[in-house]
Amino acid sequence: MRVEPFAPEELAENGLLDGRVRLLQPVSGYRAGLDPVLLAASVPARPGQSVLELGCGGGPALCCLGRRVPGVALAGVEIQPGYADLARRNLELNGLSGSIWEGDLAALPSAFKARSFDHVIANPPYFEKARRTGADAADREMAVAGETPLSDWVRTAAKRLKPRGIATFIQRAERLPELMSAMAACMGSLELLPLAAREGRAPRLVLLRGRKEGRSDFRFHPPFVIHRGSTHGGGRDDYSDAAASIVKGGSSLQFPA
Repeated sequence: MRVEPFAPEELAENGLLDGRVRLLQPVSGYRAGLDPVLLAASVPARPGQSVLELGCGGGPALCCLGRRVPGVALAGVEIQPGYADLARRNLELNGLSGSIWEGDLAALPSAFKARSFDHVIANPPYFEKARRTGADAADREMAVAGETPLSDWVRTAAKRLKPRGIATFIQRAERLPELMSAMAACMGSLELLPLAAREGRAPRLVLLRGRKEGRSDFRFHPPFVIHRGSTHGGGRDDYSDAAASIVKGGSSLQFPA
């Protein structure tokens, strides 16, 4: 649990979306990868709508989304006060405004409970705490392995959505049955988009989207392929054209029509 704000010497500045987003990240601790970039790109938000991120960390997804969709109202909730403070700093660094609350999903602030949103997004810890060996840093361990069941994340998302609002989750493929079961219990119109590292590889991650009060049939889309070729060619710049337009160009990741 990171309680204190990060001191300047504990942080390094990185760029996302080919430098369109500036991000302060801990030198030692949890650092954002490609996942929040893809999650933010997948949100079908429009200017004037509101977006809440559960477990926002230092705010990389919110910053990417705010840069892509000017005029969207951003909000986040984060259990670690040090990272909540970092999210506020990163929003300010990118000229964005938003509301960041500190709190556990099991005990949310009353002001937070009074609001509803057009979109809720989440990148929950990928591992169940009881099934993995802990990371070196306690704050990183909380980011990758949590005690809160996925069903609680989904229920919280559903409660905070406006009628017909959309929830979007990114998660490891092996936890998809658990996530789908939770979303099917309180949302409809589910859509699954697997994320494959390369053509012919089994997807490691998935994006799952649901709509509050949705009634459309479940849709299982072909995988979105992130890198070119079937094997790593040794270069760092081997994104597929579609992925490059997101990671470098700041485009949206659209679910197939």
